[in-house]
Parts: sequence; C-alpha cells; structure tokens
Amino acid sequence: MSQRTIPERETLEVEFKSDRDPLNDDDLVEALICLANAQGGTLYLGVENDGSVTGLHPSRPQQVIGLAAMVANRTAPSLSVHVELQFHQELRIAAIAVARSAEVIARTDGLVKRRRIGGNGQPECVPFLPHEYPSRRADFRLIDMSAEPLADATLADFDPLQRERLRSVIANNPRSDKSLVGLSDEQLDGALSLTVTRNGERKPTLLGLLLIGRTESLRLQVPTHEVLFQVLDGTQVKVNEGSRATLIEIVEWLDLLSRGVNTEQEFNEGLFRIGIARVEVDALREAINNALVHRDYARRGPVRVCWQKSDLIISNPGGFVEGVSLANLLTTEPRPRNPALADAFKRLGLVDRTGRGVDMIYASLLRFGRPAPDYSQSMLDLVKLSISTEPADLAFVRMVLHEEARQNGGLPVETLLILTALREARRLSAADIARQLQRSVAQATGLMEALAESGLVRAHGSGRSRQFTLSPTVYRNLGQKAEYVRQAAYEPIQRVQMIKSYLRENGQIRRQEAADLCQLAPREAGALLERMVKNGEIVLHGVRKTAYYTLPPKTAV
Repeated sequence: MSQRTIPERETLEVEFKSDRDPLNDDDLVEALICLANAQGGTLYLGVENDGSVTGLHPSRPQQVIGLAAMVANRTAPSLSVHVELQFHQELRIAAIAVARSAEVIARTDGLVKRRRIGGNGQPECVPFLPHEYPSRRADFRLIDMSAEPLADATLADFDPLQRERLRSVIANNPRSDKSLVGLSDEQLDGALSLTVTRNGERKPTLLGLLLIGRTESLRLQVPTHEVLFQVLDGTQVKVNEGSRATLIEIVEWLDLLSRGVNTEQEFNEGLFRIGIARVEVDALREAINNALVHRDYARRGPVRVCWQKSDLIISNPGGFVEGVSLANLLTTEPRPRNPALADAFKRLGLVDRTGRGVDMIYASLLRFGRPAPDYSQSMLDLVKLSISTEPADLAFVRMVLHEEARQNGGLPVETLLILTALREARRLSAADIARQLQRSVAQATGLMEALAESGLVRAHGSGRSRQFTLSPTVYRNLGQKAEYVRQAAYEPIQRVQMIKSYLRENGQIRRQEAADLCQLAPREAGALLERMVKNGEIVLHGVRKTAYYTLPPKTAV
C-alpha cells in the first residue's frame, strides 16, 4: 500500500467515485469503460466528486481482491486494469488505472459509454453511439475510412467534369506524380483508390466521391463534408461562405478567396523588394489542405478557415490520431487519419510529398520573426491551428536572410526555433531548448554546440550550468549591438550577488557550497571565489580543505 497525492479535481483522464455506500459493480465498470473509450486514465475509488477523501467502504476487501478479474469478466472485449491501494490521512482508497482502448469496450449487458468534456467544461460519461465507432477505429488507424466503399454509391455518382478537373491538376501541377498521366479512367481510379472492386464490381470509395463526385451525390452520401471560409473584423462578419463541392474544387476556391485577404507587407533589402504575405502562400495551402486531408469524415462539423485581425484559425473535426500529440508534433512520423486521401493529395502535388508539412508551416512563420503555429486549443474531437498574421519582424527577417546567404541555403526549422527561443528568453539551457524542439537533452545539446561552432549562438559556463545566448554577430544583425554584452555580463554578476546574499544569511561559504549554489563545477567555483577575494569582496580563511570565505567585517551585517 502506497502513500500518494491524488489530483485536485476531475479531468478527462481522472475520475472520482465515492465508496461510502459502497459503489456497486455495475457503476464501477461503467466508469472504467467510459475512461477506456476516451483517453484512458485513473479512477480513484473512495474520493468524493469535490476531491475530498472519504475512503473505501469497510466491506470492501483490504487488498481489493478480485477487482481486476471482475472488471475483465464484466466487459467485452475484456478490459485490463491495474489496481493500487493508496493511503491518505489514514484512509484507504483504490487507484484503478486503465489504458485507452483501440477497440470499443462494452459492459457485458451491452452498455457502451465514453467520457468527454461537457458544455459546462466538466467531464461527463455519455452514450457511445454506433455511428461514432468508425471515428474511434480511424483514430487508431485500424481502418482507412477514405478507402472504404460507400454502400449506396455507384459509378454514376462520378462527375465527368470533376474527372477532367482532376486530370488537369495532374497534368499542370509541377509537383504532381506524372506517372498518373495517360492512365485510363479505371486505371486512374485504382491508382488513387477512387474505387475498389467487390464481388467483381467497382464501387466508389469515400475518396472517390470527395475528388470526383457529383455535387448532389456528395450531399447525400457524405453529409458531413463541408468547408467554411470566414473573414472577421472584430465581431463583424465580413465574409461567411460555405461549400460542399469536391475537394479539388474547394482547394481552388479557398486559394482564390484567400488572395483577397492575404495581403503583403513590403520589405526592401538593398536593391531588392520583397513582399511578405500575412501567411506565406505555400504554408497557407499546406495548412488548409492538411485540414481537408486529416478531418474525420464520420463527425459532423465543417473544416473552418477563418481570417481574423491578427491571426488565421484553421480547424477540422477529429482530434489528433493515436501517437500524435502537442508534445511530439515536430518529431513524430506522419500518421494520417485518412491514408488513401493523404496519398492522393501527395500524388496530386497538393501537399508536401515528404509528409513534413508541419515543419513547413513552422519555418514559414519563424523565418519572418512571427510566433510559432499554435495548436494548443485542439481538443479530443477537434484540431485547431492558430497562425499569427501580425506584421513580420523586419530586423529578424534581415538576420535570417543574411545567414541564409552566408550558408547558401535555407535555415532548418530547428535552427529557427532555437533563434526565436533565444531571442525571446535571452538565455536558455540545453534542457530548455530540448522542450522547445520536442527532443532529448542530448539531441538539443548537439544542435546547440553545432550552432555555437557556426557562430549563431554563444555558450556560457560548463556542465550543468552551461547556458546559451545569441552570438554577438546575430545581435549585431538584429540591430541590438549592446544586448550581447548585457547578456554575457549577466551571469557572473548574478553569481557574485548570490554568493554575497548567501554569506549575509549564513556567515560563511565553502567552495563546494558555492559550486552547488551557482551550479558550477568546483574548479569554476574556486576561480570565482578567488576573483572575489582579489577584488576585496570576500575574505579567505584557512587553506585547501579547511578553506572557507566570509564577507569583510565592515560588510558582514
């Protein structure tokens, strides 16, 4: 039995259940399948809804014997849970952990529920309806909904005009897969998964209707398909248009509408004039097309493209698929919810062929001195991307252009992230940088050392205390010549003041204590103390292992 701290409140992954009555098995199993059918989590049995601990009922066995077996026997497929007894202020509770399930879990009497955040912002357990099951399986990439045939669709639902539009994209887009040129209709349908053959009959897939379906067929067969384009000026709606056309037609429609909003900021560099758009065109297309590709076509709700005064919001129904989160967006392998649709967009040249479109979006914002794209408002059933459309930071743009010219190539997104982070925070450790890059500390350290060698950053200190700033050259290119001097001088001054403060509180300090206080190696701490002795700031007493330091008598208060 362990002593643990329980969370302060219920969340999507945390459930409290009172056991004073005690809680019956049906209600306990219901709560656990709700967690398993959502994000997984922990149920704390013996805790009230307000977080107060009231403990397990005396009738419940001391080791909660058989609880895991009972849950497995009362669920289909059998749900595995881990039960741990915990002790809180002399009261016992049971922490029951359950993983997120790829399959839909039901109670053996047929009850199926899932946990969600309700309209009041609080977690709740609601029925898990059959039409929602495909979304769940798609989240785990157990099925590809875009490659599934539509039961009531026939080849007559394909529009010859939309097929010609598709062929035009293949022929004219320089990034498209030219091996598709010249294929017959049946060959093209097979190559792009627009149809599948069932019992000798070709059947249109969801992807087929989305790319070349008739408008009326799309409305009837794919009622969830909708895209909204909006332009807002504060609370005033200036543009609000929707479309249920084929995806290729929508891509062209959104591109045309965005041109009127995506204005340019003029930037002169020497003899050249550069137009800096509110959102770089390739990144804009990538962000919009990613929303079309990765949306959950089993969920209602439109893909939304909304231009606001200082940002662009792009959202799509369906959360991140299993294995993708805010913590690994920059490093995880591409995991599309609709693989066939993603592949078709790549072969048509509508999205990045490498699957690293997120990197492109990041780089396009960072190289103009804008904040990184923000996915933090995404939810379990919605991905929401916010892109800053504030004016570019021209000093930062100049610095980036200078470096790209010096290196004869574009700066990698990792470098842009590091430069942006250091400009905002001034000084960062490798651990701080690792969090920004979503990488390990060792990887971040390697990148920082390489940038130090290239002259973009400057390292200060060693060991655990090693930190990094922008280099004097970068600050000079940013028009901030004095900033590096301030940053470089900050650390020694701060350490001297820390040692003096420690001496005023404790009377004396030894070398190892100074090393721990200032996060320095013992040798570096010794050198710092020697400089302070020479400057008359502290007094040395004793030698070698017996040495310690105090403030001069007149300053020791």
